[in-house]
Amino acid sequence: MRQFAKYARGLVAGLTGVALAACGGGGGGTTASGTQASPGAPSAPVAPTPTGTAGAALSLAAQVGQKLFFDPTLSASGKMSCATCHDPNHAHAPPNNLSVQLGGPNLNQPGSRAVPSLRYKEYTPAYADLLSNPDGISQPGPGGGFTWDGRVNTLADQAALPLMSPVEMANVSQAAVVKAVQAASYAPLFRQAFGSGVFADAATAFANIAQALQAYQREDPGFHPYSSKFDLYAGNKVGGSLTAAEIRGMRVFTDPARGNCASCHYQGAGLNGSSALFTDFSYEAIGVPRNMAIAANQMAGYYDLGVCGPNRSDHAPAAPGAADIYCGMFKTPTLRNAATRQSFFHNGVMHTLEQVIRFYNTRDTYPEIWYPTVGGTPKAVADASFPTYGLITTQYVGGAVRKYDDMPAGYVANIDPQMPLDGRKPGSMPPMSEQNISDLLCFLNTLTDGYKPPASAPISGACVN
Repeated sequence: MRQFAKYARGLVAGLTGVALAACGGGGGGTTASGTQASPGAPSAPVAPTPTGTAGAALSLAAQVGQKLFFDPTLSASGKMSCATCHDPNHAHAPPNNLSVQLGGPNLNQPGSRAVPSLRYKEYTPAYADLLSNPDGISQPGPGGGFTWDGRVNTLADQAALPLMSPVEMANVSQAAVVKAVQAASYAPLFRQAFGSGVFADAATAFANIAQALQAYQREDPGFHPYSSKFDLYAGNKVGGSLTAAEIRGMRVFTDPARGNCASCHYQGAGLNGSSALFTDFSYEAIGVPRNMAIAANQMAGYYDLGVCGPNRSDHAPAAPGAADIYCGMFKTPTLRNAATRQSFFHNGVMHTLEQVIRFYNTRDTYPEIWYPTVGGTPKAVADASFPTYGLITTQYVGGAVRKYDDMPAGYVANIDPQMPLDGRKPGSMPPMSEQNISDLLCFLNTLTDGYKPPASAPISGACVN
């Protein structure tokens, strides 16, 4: 058993008790088919009168942070703001289906990781190798922190990363960012928030810029609206009645023998007073297929191994290829608003939520549709029974499937063996049925913010009966 193995959980009582900065994910990229698109500008203007929780006015620092968040002049291109990649109209995630976003001085530099949403980050603890799991059952393990590998511990630290990344906002120095803020129309507000002499020292001013972005994300309710159908259900509010399909999907979500989603996407009472965040802040290695549409992955010998590198070095192997329990681990994101995303996992290799669920269900039973086959002969026409929902749509005769193709063989032992990715034999029955998958998708859609109950409840449909 691996050191940080989790234990399966049953239905969590917390289901009925919800307590109510720039790209940050590694820059640009390409779609799974290799096509490119320019990052889009924010699709909605900033509200003229920002308000915080329960209508309270945002602090001065948060008001500055709001201005900063939507300001494209803070990038070398003059066209990329925080909101370019964290669009509030797309749950503070990218507005497109690119695996990774494009940045740099000319907005043509691809990054190496997908951009995560900035929603529901306010309770995230600092990274720890042995973070207590909020479920109270699982063993402590790597958890907390920001970015896919947890290399920074606060929203302020996270906000600073893309400002200086050469493939994101691409500023040449902290002083360049400060100079742009000093020339902005909101410079007087910045001085009011942080002092009349704030621009005298570039390092201090830059730190205040990061603090302002953090304040905005913490105070503005748009970053944690808790306005999904599930929230109405959990709060026993009008309009929150789940349909039969959604109830079945919730049972699949929590069932250790089927979806077992709750084992990592924990929905009960959590850390720091949180509840129903649908993440336990942990890091897991699950062997996501390599995304060859990412430029970095074209380099022989390059591997993105999450917590053990290459973007953080404090958990790097003692020597190349040396045993390291952290290699291959990436952060478990919240599933809130997952149904609105257009790219998934740290490398954005998948582009629909259904495909993600099917990967979990058939990674082991049908590996040839997720990983490349070497040495086989492609069939001119695939069998009628050959699935078309995977990443590989060509059927091969013979050859060997290169399972876990984005991990060096020495780190495959780090892969989490829990259900539904339990290592069952190819060709065996997968954990979830087609009905289970359909129902689970219905439940996950209840986690989308901005839900408006219909005037009358529907009586038919895929997510009703």
